[in-house]
Amino acid sequence: MFTEEQIRRYSRHILLPEVGGAGQRRLLAARVLLLGAGGLGSPTAYYLAAAGVGTLGICDPDVVDLSNLQRQILHAEADLGRPKVDSAAEKLRALNPDVRVVCHRTGIDRGNALDLLADYDLVVDGTDNFATRYLVADACHLAGKPLVHGSIFRFEGQVTVFLPGEGPCYRCLYPEPPPAGLVPSCQEAGVLGVLPGIIGTVQAAEAIKLLLGIGRPLVGRLLTYDALEMDFHTLAVHRDPACSLCGDTPSITALGEYGFSCEVGACPTA
Repeated sequence: MFTEEQIRRYSRHILLPEVGGAGQRRLLAARVLLLGAGGLGSPTAYYLAAAGVGTLGICDPDVVDLSNLQRQILHAEADLGRPKVDSAAEKLRALNPDVRVVCHRTGIDRGNALDLLADYDLVVDGTDNFATRYLVADACHLAGKPLVHGSIFRFEGQVTVFLPGEGPCYRCLYPEPPPAGLVPSCQEAGVLGVLPGIIGTVQAAEAIKLLLGIGRPLVGRLLTYDALEMDFHTLAVHRDPACSLCGDTPSITALGEYGFSCEVGACPTA
């Protein structure tokens, strides 16, 4: 049963036939892990908290830096030097006390990935380097967890959904990481401040759709956005039968070493 305050808070959701009271209860019972509390993680976390997702895990080892404030809207100048997870938790709890925020003051790595994922229904990837993205994609596939992937670079961004057992995986889209040094970091190339707000909000929408089981998620589709041209495009992505992770005879059956280039290919947190 909802309290009177919850009925008022979530009234616009409850009015939607696709959500209703049953859907809102599903959101309140849901558990989502956000990897990164930076550019992409900020808008995603805000909207998931506002929507009433009951448990938000936030995983980020970094502290707030002045250069973050141009785009990482969870944080303010008073938060400089604080762990990002602490700053994020404070803002999200103030926005919606229904939401339980779990702070993971660590990065995700080979040793802790599967344990971190085990407690959550869905993962939203806002990480900022190729090594971590491959690790996360492998871990989610092996654990059977839906993954909402987003990335940004300069004026461009992309979003897709990887659903184990349905559609392609990250390695179908990007079989191998780029050579070291090929893609410059955001510290070198820059990023438009509003761009992660657009991409992160799309990630939040995809996460909510998956939790509710409504609409058509971006499974097998890559949504790309160009802020300079104000163009959105959707590209088909197909499962590769020869994929090393989700193919007919996969060679990746456990988490391995991820020591290849960590150059930032898209920059949600840097």
